[in-house]
Amino acid sequence: MTTSDTHRTIDAVWRIESAKLIAGLTRMTGDVGTAEDLAQDALVAALERWPESGVPDNPGAWLMATAKHRAIDLFRRGKLLERKHLELDHELRAREESPARDLDAAIDDHVGDDLLGLMFTTCHPVLSTEGRTALTLRLLGGLTTEEIARAFLVPKATIAQRIVRAKRTLAAARVPFEVPRGAELAARLSSVLEVIYLVFNEGYSATAGDDWMRPALCEDAIRLGRILAELAPHEPEVHGLVALMELQASRSGARVGPAGEPILLLDQDRGRWDHLLIRRGLAALDRAEAPGGGYGPYALQAAIAACHARACTPEETDWTRVVALYDALSQLLHSPVVELNRAVALGMAFGPAAALEVVDTLTSEPSLEAYHLLPAVRGDLLDKLGRYGEARAEFERAASLTRNARERTLLLERAARARARP
Repeated sequence: MTTSDTHRTIDAVWRIESAKLIAGLTRMTGDVGTAEDLAQDALVAALERWPESGVPDNPGAWLMATAKHRAIDLFRRGKLLERKHLELDHELRAREESPARDLDAAIDDHVGDDLLGLMFTTCHPVLSTEGRTALTLRLLGGLTTEEIARAFLVPKATIAQRIVRAKRTLAAARVPFEVPRGAELAARLSSVLEVIYLVFNEGYSATAGDDWMRPALCEDAIRLGRILAELAPHEPEVHGLVALMELQASRSGARVGPAGEPILLLDQDRGRWDHLLIRRGLAALDRAEAPGGGYGPYALQAAIAACHARACTPEETDWTRVVALYDALSQLLHSPVVELNRAVALGMAFGPAAALEVVDTLTSEPSLEAYHLLPAVRGDLLDKLGRYGEARAEFERAASLTRNARERTLLLERAARARARP
């Protein structure tokens, strides 16, 4: 194996093992920043040694062992040793064992709990949304700072600052490395789900840039969602989020044309939808059913996506059920964006005039003032009603608001078609 082959192998191993490695080290040290530093030290050691010695049979275990030994050295050198000695004193006296053996046991057990604890740490509400997202992709997604910056179209230095600031905030707030229990679990879990879905949405409908989709971000989010579903199998909303992401991702191959142009839902070739992802999504939706048949926000959105997934043609979609599901979602979230989506479903079920009546009530909503989809939806409804001049103006306004080049082109094309009509 050449040196370049070894480096590619190390990169693949890091992608697979880094989250477990950092999670275990965080439990061991009590600090995310220290844990990542130790993990990076182990990675550097692998880059130095494996090209000569070869890749170990169990590379993940090698990285863990190397990081553990460095952690033990760190404990011996610093004040962390004193704290660890106090925590382990009782067991050490009883067993007459060395700190190293106790630390070995501490890091080798409960890998699943460690990963779950890391998720709750990186997504802690004490962090800003941007900080949570960057830190989660870095520590759990295994992405480099440059990859995260490229995905979100921001400077690399900005992402680096967000990560550093997030780690400092966690340390200053003394955020414990734990899986919350009882009443706190729901609020903290909501923060984790929010971050994962934010990553997915940025991949599914990019807010800016030249590409309408960034599939790698969707894949990262789905992977994190599946990990969370395995670690928290009794949380219905976790399965609801996985179902939502998989059902939406099933359309990815049909959402973009040969030249990268967007293809809207009703115009998509449904034969190109990924039916394996649809089956997985529907199975996850079944698991999301809470006792008593209740649905949370993610499960409700997944149920809406399932209505589309089950329809072989747009005409077969059960739009009345979609409207009912949006009614339920609106009661839970009280969101103008949900109300806008509900209006679209109303238009499909009961005609564009009924939908426009709802959309017009949203035009004075401050939170939607710069939201390009409001004039885009209004333009579509006006177009269907034959009010082409008004429709053109709405499409042009929507194009001026979006920061995505592909979407802007689509909206300007719709404006031009409206202008050409009598």
